[in-house]
Amino acid sequence: MEVLKRTLNKSDYYWKRANRVIMNGTQLYSKGTNINVKGVSPIYLQKGNGCHVWDIDGTEYIDYGMAVGTMILGYNYPVVNNAIKKQLKEGTNFSLVHPKEVELAELLVKHIPCAEMMRFEKTGSSATTAAIRIARAYNGREKIIKGEYHGWHDWCLADAKRNRGIPQVLKDYIFVGKYNDLDSYKKIFEDHGNDIAAVIVEPVEDKTEGPSNNFLQNLKDLAHKNGALFLFDEIVTGFRFSIGGAQKYFNVTPDMATFGKGMSNGMPISAVTGRAEIFEKIHKDIFISTTFGGETLSLAASIANINELSEKKVPDYLWCVGKKLKTEFNKITQDHDLQEYIKCVGLPPRLNLAFKTVGAIKETELKSLVMQEMVKRGILFTWTIFTSYSLNEKDIQKTMEAYVDSLKVCQRAVKDNNALKYLEGQPVIPIL
Repeated sequence: MEVLKRTLNKSDYYWKRANRVIMNGTQLYSKGTNINVKGVSPIYLQKGNGCHVWDIDGTEYIDYGMAVGTMILGYNYPVVNNAIKKQLKEGTNFSLVHPKEVELAELLVKHIPCAEMMRFEKTGSSATTAAIRIARAYNGREKIIKGEYHGWHDWCLADAKRNRGIPQVLKDYIFVGKYNDLDSYKKIFEDHGNDIAAVIVEPVEDKTEGPSNNFLQNLKDLAHKNGALFLFDEIVTGFRFSIGGAQKYFNVTPDMATFGKGMSNGMPISAVTGRAEIFEKIHKDIFISTTFGGETLSLAASIANINELSEKKVPDYLWCVGKKLKTEFNKITQDHDLQEYIKCVGLPPRLNLAFKTVGAIKETELKSLVMQEMVKRGILFTWTIFTSYSLNEKDIQKTMEAYVDSLKVCQRAVKDNNALKYLEGQPVIPIL
């Protein structure tokens, strides 16, 4: 497969400008240069259509980042675009509430098992933060057991390495449970059970094959036994695993759940949903309020998006196409005798290429080498492989052709016990 003739001149030009006026040069670390091979990968994207994007220098790529998982239908999707255009003519934000707030809320109640009442937010982090505040208000407790990652706010990152600016006292209120390890949660409850307000967990964490040994239901039972609420962070899994989220797919209904990325096909909106009894108990004693929570373009986009997901049975397609991708990736890896070090993991709606250290080659170096060779052939990978409704057989075939060539380079690197020799840019750097 031919390597594309590309230039990154405009990307480099804008990146230099950005670093003079924007902290870290980006609004989202998951879009920054550290997650790609700087010097080889494009930095700025200009436009998109379906699952294809064009960088600012005019090169076309098949995109598996899909705007950090938000473009579940695809870029420039007509049904959602038309809903936004129609609403734009009537107005984007008003002095009083808008009917679409009610329409969207009723739609979520229809599809999501735990959703009886809700509040809208603009980001996943703000939705999970609202959920935590509601949980603390509900049972008068303050400590939280969390999973790997639930946003950038103080309550969540108090224990992270990059926690400058967060009061250190907050570390005493946060505990981390290990996914699929119920004993790790039991130990925390044994030590702090009477103080735990809630357990919040992603129903499927990144790079896992989903819950095992009835983990989610057992964790819910454990939380309730100790008087804590049980929360799902469905910012990523929501609308991908089913219209009703992973909770519907796995048939485990939490007390509350947050949704975001797949909710509106790229527009800024999120939601904290849950049992009506929880919201009704605390609403007079809690303050959660945002000027743009009722912004109408995102409401219109979300309604159109969810209806399209339902009508076209999009989650079923994501399971199907994701399964094909995973099978093809792992077969090619095995054909090149690299299965010990590279593996496509995760459930089909949310995949990842996982890497291991081989000899003197660090896993981040091996990952960087694959990402470099793929992007040179027109395949854009970031931190997670997100399938979309726009991904088709032709796109998959091209992706696998690029992957075959990429692994040939990896074979040479493993033989030489040196990946840096083949890297043309800077290796990726973990965000946290």
